[in-house]
Amino acid sequence: MNNKPIIALDFPSEVEVFNFLNKFSEPLFVKIGMELYMQEGPDIVRKVKEQGHDIFLDLKLHDIPNTVKSAMKGLAKLGVDLVNVHAAGGINMMEGALEGLEAGTLAGKKRAALIAVTQLTSTTEQQMQNEQKINLSLLDSVLHYASITKQAGLDGVVCSVHEAGAIREVCGEEFLRVTPGIRLAGGETHDQKRIATPDGARKDGSSLIVVGRAITNAEDPVAAYKIVRELWEEQ
Repeated sequence: MNNKPIIALDFPSEVEVFNFLNKFSEPLFVKIGMELYMQEGPDIVRKVKEQGHDIFLDLKLHDIPNTVKSAMKGLAKLGVDLVNVHAAGGINMMEGALEGLEAGTLAGKKRAALIAVTQLTSTTEQQMQNEQKINLSLLDSVLHYASITKQAGLDGVVCSVHEAGAIREVCGEEFLRVTPGIRLAGGETHDQKRIATPDGARKDGSSLIVVGRAITNAEDPVAAYKIVRELWEEQ
């Protein structure tokens, strides 16, 4: 899997997706989330794949183990590169997701990497404690979810940059830390609470970063992507 910044294609239609993608002359790593998938269905995944882009299919599955296993078996046939579930679904559910993904991967193809969402980057510690009734610090909750994700055999987690380094220490360098909430310095935070810049994410232990409106809403998306990529990749 390449380590290019992942661009979140948070558009409501196929037309807007390809209006955006056609500005670029190189293959990208993109995220297709619920908004786009629910509007356009699996065909949008196939069409983006046909253009040569890597895809993170961000549907955050969370249901009983057998349902998630069956759903993941179907998603595997789309040939995406990265998929996810909610760690809150538990070890049995995550193991079922992995079984379904392996069973559905076409012969001769590499299965997608499977990661689990810990706590959403829109969630604050106070919200977690008051609304989820988790009486831990946010960091301890995320580390717990990361630990059971690794126990279930998954490849990594979605977390904020602020927990990435601690997860690396607990779960190892090869365990993926995929971090959304990435903004350029001075950019708007929108609905994300736990955010960082691309270079901050690199320094703090992210494996992959997800960038949305800082690129997609930019006056010149190609130039914005170049800036993000340079900040992310600089040594």
